[in-house]
Amino acid sequence: MPCRGCFDLTNTALPWLKIFVSKKNAITEVAPKTRWRSKFKRRLMRVLTYLIVFYFVMILLFSVLHPPTTLYMISEGRRLGASVDYQWVNIEEVSPKAIRSIVAAEDANFCLHWGFDMAAIRDAIDGGGARGASSISQQMVKNLYFWQGRSWVRKGLEAITTPLVEMFWSKRRILEVYLNIIEFDEGVFGIDAASHHYFKRSPGKLSKSQAANLAVVLPNPKNRNPNKPSARMVKKAAQAADGAATILADGRSACFEVESR
Repeated sequence: MPCRGCFDLTNTALPWLKIFVSKKNAITEVAPKTRWRSKFKRRLMRVLTYLIVFYFVMILLFSVLHPPTTLYMISEGRRLGASVDYQWVNIEEVSPKAIRSIVAAEDANFCLHWGFDMAAIRDAIDGGGARGASSISQQMVKNLYFWQGRSWVRKGLEAITTPLVEMFWSKRRILEVYLNIIEFDEGVFGIDAASHHYFKRSPGKLSKSQAANLAVVLPNPKNRNPNKPSARMVKKAAQAADGAATILADGRSACFEVESR
């Protein structure tokens, strides 16, 4: 028999207890998800930090040490089922005609910009992207640190890394590494290997015409042969030779020239 004036726990306390229990259960269910997300973010930040530090160390390291290989050389070696032809040569041992011809053909304003030739980029945009605008610095960074192919991710990393390389490397060092790791034919990397491969001579003994013909191979090395130049290649080689003389005369080769030359 109900007691008149007594406190009814069933009608008052029990609903509040149910609410408390339900909220506690909800918090218990959400907590693991929150902890998992927090742990994932911490791990992601740690990985990104390690990658940034790794690339920064690699930038400093290769400013003085010669790269033993690159990702592209490794992938090409696997694809071909044989080791690639690659031999380091100091820039002092390369014909100045060859160096100037390559710079004139690939990036005539190399000594004037900070990694990006904005004039060339604007010209490429105006031309609908039909011609490339990558500087020698950008090409070197791509070939040394990253992978081939079109990728916005790689382009973004390249855009971040190029100014850092320009900051810590000399222009001469950038060009030296570029000349040694760029592809000149299928499985043939660097100007030393290319000189022996095509002309049976060291890069320091290349003639003016050989240097110019080698320079115009670079945009499409697997489909161009400096020993069997097409009419278009002959025309471009003449332009490269003229460009080499021009950048010497107007001082645009000053950042990599040696006085004794």
